[in-house]
Amino acid sequence: MAQHCHFCGKIPMSGHRVSHAHNVTNRKWHVNLKTVRTAVGGVSRRAQACTRCIRSGKVTKPAPRKKPAA
Repeated sequence: MAQHCHFCGKIPMSGHRVSHAHNVTNRKWHVNLKTVRTAVGGVSRRAQACTRCIRSGKVTKPAPRKKPAA
């Protein structure tokens, strides 16, 4: 299952596209996912998160990387 939020588990929903003449065909609503760097268990890694989780603060950003001394 590639399209799911790592934090809330939101997945695509299916339903029907209904025309003006009431012709019904299948369609899918996809989740608005973004790939973000996050701190999971003290380790920074990439994860897919929906924009609602990013905006609400469920995603914890990792500490800034330290630049090596020259």
